[in-house]
Order: sequence, then structure tokens, then C-alpha cells
Amino acid sequence: MDEENFQSLMRGSYVQNFPPQIDLITEGDPSDFLHIVLSGSVDLFASWSGRDSSLATVRPVATFILAATIKDAPYLMSARTLEKSRIALIPSQDVRAIFDRDSNFARAIVTELSQSYRRKVKAMKDLKLRTSLERLANYLLREQGRSGGDPSFDLPFGKARLASLLGMTPENLSRAFKNLQAYGVTAAGNRITINDQADLEDFARPSPLIDDDRI
Repeated sequence: MDEENFQSLMRGSYVQNFPPQIDLITEGDPSDFLHIVLSGSVDLFASWSGRDSSLATVRPVATFILAATIKDAPYLMSARTLEKSRIALIPSQDVRAIFDRDSNFARAIVTELSQSYRRKVKAMKDLKLRTSLERLANYLLREQGRSGGDPSFDLPFGKARLASLLGMTPENLSRAFKNLQAYGVTAAGNRITINDQADLEDFARPSPLIDDDRI
């Protein structure tokens, strides 16, 4: 983007460190700021009738919730930190102003929104087309890849949130972990070990049209 426009955008922005489990935005509130996760991680979740559900995890470097900022609309999700996080906050009115006058910035915004849309479609396909056991198996394979591909790795958060993210109850998640033992998966707390990579992959059948964040 144009350097002058970038400086104008940064003029009203600031960076802040947040401890874990701090609420950052609340669904239904006006989208006053665009948030950018620089370090740490953020849970996007929604609530209805006394129930909460985790919808996505935002990791560096990524924005949330960009669509609300561009539309000047209320947040459809809430957000809270999962760990100590460093977050940049940019006034939404400044983002919209630069969007209107900087074509390169506008194209970058459209690209980001397109990527976000595709992630949501993949998440919907994962939820609608797979059984709970298949969702867990593919999640573990994706998390293994993010952790460097080693057979043993740690889940990035607790199993209660993992159950919510996968659309399961904690009890169903516990049973699913037990059922995956037949495919070489062992779980000791948050420590996961995949003892038979080929067997798990044969069962999970990961698809780039669901599981690959790069396309």
C-alpha cells in the first residue's frame, strides 16, 4: 500500500499485550477496531441460550474480525485470548477510509476476506461431511503438521475447548480418543502420540479441499 496511507492508518493504532483468558470483543458490539494477532492465539466463539461454542482459533499473523470492520457492522463473534498475546488495534473508521482510496490496500483486504471465507467453507464441510471420529482424526493430523510433523506433540489448548471446536461434547471427545487407539493414537493429558501414521491417515482420509490452509 502507499506509504502515506500506511502512516495515516498507523497514526491512530496501538499495540497491546494481553494475558490469557481476556475478553477482547463481544458479539453484538459495534466493530470499533480491527484486531491483528502478532503473537499468541485468540479464540473466536459465540453464545446462544446459555451455551458457548468455539468457532475458530486465530494465530499470528492474522486479523479478526475483518468483515465487520469493512461493513461497519456488529461483531458476529466474541474473542478472548488463549494465552499471552500481543495484538495491534486499528480504528475501523481508518481502515474503511484507506480502503476507499488505496487500491492496493483494498485488494489485500479482498484477498484476506476470500481466504477467511474459504476457511469457513472448509470448516463447514468438516462439520457436515465427517463423523465426530473423522473430525478428531483429521484435526490431530493437522495439528501434527503445525507442530513440525513429529509423532508426539501437545494440543495447543484443553480438551474442553477442543470438543467445542469440533462440535462435540467432552464425553463424546473422550470416547473418540479411546476409539482412535485402534488406529495408533494415544493421549496422555494434552500429549498426543501417533504410533501408526499410515493407519491413522488411511482412516482419516485427509483432503486438501478441507484440511489444507494454503489453498
